[in-house]
Amino acid sequence: MEPTQEFRILVIDDEKSNLMVLNRILSPEYTVFTAKTGKEGLERAVADQPDLILLDIVMPDLNGFDVLTTFKKTPETMKIPVIIITGLSGETDEERGFLLGAVDYITKPFKNPIVLARVRTHIQIVHQIRTIEQLGLIDGLTNVPNRRCFDDRMALEWRRAAREKNPVSFLMMDVDKFKTYNDTYGHPQGDVLLKSIAKIFSAAAMRTTDLVARLGGEEFGILLPDTDLAAALIIAEKIRSGVEAVRIPTADGKTITTVTISIGAVSAVPDDKATVQEFLSAADKRLYTAKNTGRNRICSED
Repeated sequence: MEPTQEFRILVIDDEKSNLMVLNRILSPEYTVFTAKTGKEGLERAVADQPDLILLDIVMPDLNGFDVLTTFKKTPETMKIPVIIITGLSGETDEERGFLLGAVDYITKPFKNPIVLARVRTHIQIVHQIRTIEQLGLIDGLTNVPNRRCFDDRMALEWRRAAREKNPVSFLMMDVDKFKTYNDTYGHPQGDVLLKSIAKIFSAAAMRTTDLVARLGGEEFGILLPDTDLAAALIIAEKIRSGVEAVRIPTADGKTITTVTISIGAVSAVPDDKATVQEFLSAADKRLYTAKNTGRNRICSED
């Protein structure tokens, strides 16, 4: 990986002592700059475009959840990964952060190895995303990552989930009756359809660690690190209903077309016995079940 000093990290925290500690931990490897309020953090993120943001949840002006929500709605910052900093107890705050688009969390008091490990993981993902863009690992039609890119990221996230004992989820999606759609409206219109629904998939995968990929033909997948099955199913339903609701006009504007998708959902905390291939095969089986029990549905059981 390229020298880490080229990667820039913004830390947003109202406590001077926290800023000092995080700066001391991270500055030997990264360029660190800070903000003491949510408002200042929003302004600096837009102006300075950091590679990663560390965001405290409890702040006097805007709380971290409000700031995170704004980040994800702002075009200049929506793709910047955010790690939330929390001293709050319980899993509710972590879950809320993930649902709002955070990629990870760090708890207070800070432990140097944990802070560095989590920051390095997400900087590695940032680096990989840039590499993807440089090496042409993007599907030319839909502008989402292709199968080769997916396989690389799947292997990386599987190892990380096994190491950290965290869940990883995957949605395998297939357009219902796509051959009939192509035969009826023509292949150029089929391409328009695929581009349209790929945008729906990308909008549903809010976090920078989430990966939407075209696996081949009309089949897509979404890799969801640090996500259990319940959270994955919420995203799956958002996608299913979004595709069902979309209306795609033909080139001449005379016909409005519709389509549905079927989704197979799986989730696991990898162990030494589990393999990526078994995980993906389980998703494929559930997709097959969804197809054969009526289509336009999500199946999370064999």
